[in-house]
Amino acid sequence: MDQLAMVGLAGRANSKVRTYSQGMKQRLGIATALIHDPRLIILDEPTNGLDPQGIADIRNLIIHLSSDLKKTLLISSHLLSEMELIADSMLIIDKGKKIVEGKVNDLFDPAETIVELKTTNDSAAWQALQQSNLKKYIRGKREDSILLKMHKETIPSTIKELLRMNIEIVSFNSKHSLEDYFLSLTTGQEHGKVVTN
Repeated sequence: MDQLAMVGLAGRANSKVRTYSQGMKQRLGIATALIHDPRLIILDEPTNGLDPQGIADIRNLIIHLSSDLKKTLLISSHLLSEMELIADSMLIIDKGKKIVEGKVNDLFDPAETIVELKTTNDSAAWQALQQSNLKKYIRGKREDSILLKMHKETIPSTIKELLRMNIEIVSFNSKHSLEDYFLSLTTGQEHGKVVTN
């Protein structure tokens, strides 16, 4: 009964499981996992198929289990916006291979931003960047853009330097989310569209 109360299902203890919503079934699964008071709980796509309220309920439950009950949770999820809110460590796997692993704060600093630079001549811009003091920001090259990573406060001076170098900018889009970070690491690698330094 304590487990049902913990996941917000005490009032439905006598209800048939078939009458539960998808979110309630997800919470019931977590309650079942808690019966033996494990130190480690493994969740596979715990918010899959849930509405916004159901997602928020599962998120708050995960935070409670981790922060208040000191449980370790291993969560597999493709909803990176949710993981950004609750995870303290991360392992990104792409096509079965580990791409990056570590503390989220070390891997993804919100002050650092991935910038997607598109120019009128990306090949010439790429070569010019390789010879400039902006080279330290280069993270890769796609067919239609160049990826840079920098502190957000350096963006204005970077744009000025690009213009000083006579690089004609079509777009300069900064991206700040965990999803953007994931995509910067994985997009196009299968087809060789990303070239790293």
